[in-house]
Amino acid sequence: MTTDLPNSGPARRRERRPRHVLPLALALTTTAVAATGYGIATAGPADGGERVELSVRGGTAVVDTASLAVTARTGEGRRLVLSAPADGALGEPGPVTRTSGGGARWSYPDQGLSVAARTDHGRLRITMRSDRDRKLGWPVTGTDRTARSVQLPRGEGLDIPVRDRFWNADPAKGGLAGSTVDVGAELSLPLWGFSMGGRGVGYLTPTDIGTSLRFTSTGGRLRATATHAFDAGEDTRDYDVSFSLTDGNPVAPAADYRSYLAQRGQLGSLREKIARNPANGKLLGAFHAYVWGDARTAPGVRELRKLGVDRMWLGYDSGPGPMNAEAVRAARKAGYLVGPYDTFANGQDPEKADSPTSVWPDRVYPDFCVRKADGTAEEGFGGRGCYLSSRAFEKAEPREHYLERRTRSMVANGADSYFLDVDATGEAFRDHGKGHTMTKADDRRMRLARMGRLQKDLVLGSESAQPWANQVLAFDHGSGTPVADGLWKLERDRKRWGGYYPEKAPGAFFKPVTLPKELATAMYDPAYRVPLYETALHGSLVNTERWELSYDKLPRQKTTRALLAMLYNTPLNYVLDGPTLKKNGPGLAALQRYFSPLHRAAGTKELTSFRWLTGDRSVQRTVFGDGALTVTANFGSRARDGLPGGCVDAELRGDTKPRRLCPAQLDG
Repeated sequence: MTTDLPNSGPARRRERRPRHVLPLALALTTTAVAATGYGIATAGPADGGERVELSVRGGTAVVDTASLAVTARTGEGRRLVLSAPADGALGEPGPVTRTSGGGARWSYPDQGLSVAARTDHGRLRITMRSDRDRKLGWPVTGTDRTARSVQLPRGEGLDIPVRDRFWNADPAKGGLAGSTVDVGAELSLPLWGFSMGGRGVGYLTPTDIGTSLRFTSTGGRLRATATHAFDAGEDTRDYDVSFSLTDGNPVAPAADYRSYLAQRGQLGSLREKIARNPANGKLLGAFHAYVWGDARTAPGVRELRKLGVDRMWLGYDSGPGPMNAEAVRAARKAGYLVGPYDTFANGQDPEKADSPTSVWPDRVYPDFCVRKADGTAEEGFGGRGCYLSSRAFEKAEPREHYLERRTRSMVANGADSYFLDVDATGEAFRDHGKGHTMTKADDRRMRLARMGRLQKDLVLGSESAQPWANQVLAFDHGSGTPVADGLWKLERDRKRWGGYYPEKAPGAFFKPVTLPKELATAMYDPAYRVPLYETALHGSLVNTERWELSYDKLPRQKTTRALLAMLYNTPLNYVLDGPTLKKNGPGLAALQRYFSPLHRAAGTKELTSFRWLTGDRSVQRTVFGDGALTVTANFGSRARDGLPGGCVDAELRGDTKPRRLCPAQLDG
């Protein structure tokens, strides 16, 4: 996977390769590198410590034990700074000792911190354990003078030039400078990276709970410093960071993470999920839509099929008038998946609850509420009731079967899919409740257990799926959206965004909205967008944008979003009622007819190549599998090499000519 990127100017007829390229195919392989291929050398004192040298894929990594500064010498002789010294005093390091397998150990006695370094599948892996609660700011990244751009897995993914003025601004203006993101809760993948002119580095933090990433602007250049909170109560006394040298391709850190998951047996396979439950196969080629009013009736479903839409995932809320058995039968006859929206995360007083999904039997509310250290309940989303403890449910399930009974009632109409909100997101809770205490890691394990039961018989999806859930999910809604902070503020403005009425077409979903310029740039400017999530997880699950950001919700971004969907081989997400089905149905059908054969051919395959074909990043190309599908999108306003602006060409293996789509022409 390499980037063929001209220095500047318009697209060139003949693409050229960078001079120095670390073949990313190595990063994608699942074959372990023999431990004997790497060694350790202690090269004497260095500013009060020692230098630990380890051979890694692509060169040699050097760790200065006095400061935890990390550098690398590449195979062609370049010196790269992978981390500046740790932020804060470490104290005098203890002596370095060799470990089995060619690694090294040392400690910082004053800080109660022990460190181990070794080579793991060609990566430099550094693990730490603290004997006390404390924080450590490290690694300190982006300080190399050749650093050109930073890769950040916000939603699908961003590649941000470090000198870009927009991103060097503060968050109030849409930028990153001065902001801190929770790696485990707010990023879609536990990684980030930097490109350095033909080379790059990826940073992977499997211990994402308790780890944050802070961005600063120094001399007009973005830097990123990770901070880990060692906390016995949260069970985060261990910290694990891996460094991988790459060819500088913006999706290289995600490709390395895919390899990491595969090497540990943690990468799911949509093909295998289909083999276990053939209904999962109906996701291939399907667009997604939540239906309201007449669109969730049998005649509405038949109208959608009459338009030529051969596959859809249809979801509905649990409010008044959910899809009945007749409508579900019509959907399944049409070849569609159909399933309810549900959540196990919210509980409210049954006498006052604003949603059926928040009503539970017996004393689930309030006894199952997540409790803070002071004993008060963890307030639910939007101030509604409380968040419910996954451990409380798991302890009660063998006896009370609350979740099983709930699920059985929700799919009594014959639904074959299920959207379980919240469960796969990064937001997890530490619970101090009597009889159901848990850490955030425990919360993840409890959620995985119940999702694992659901996915045996249903096509299961969840919200903004984190990679730790990729093996139990078939789809997710949300990880395709690079949410910027300003979005939540906009959504709370009911006058601008719309509210939850009228019942059959709530404005929050149906009212068209114009995004503020800063928000539109941060989320949808194609010059910054890169498919990190798809590089890591395409072929494991199907990913879409958030359900409140339907395709028609943001009119000015429709062309860009359609091109991104085709380029990344991901479905579009809609909301439909009777009137919108009549108005927008033909356009939906045309887009889905174009997408369906592409996704059927490549939906189970990995994204193997991403490239910018022009210096301004307006023309981009992806390849899936071993050339099974090649997609080229022109986000610009003028034609490039015969491809008009605002259009996309796709070629399946065996095609004699490209398949072209120009989305704006469908809105006429």
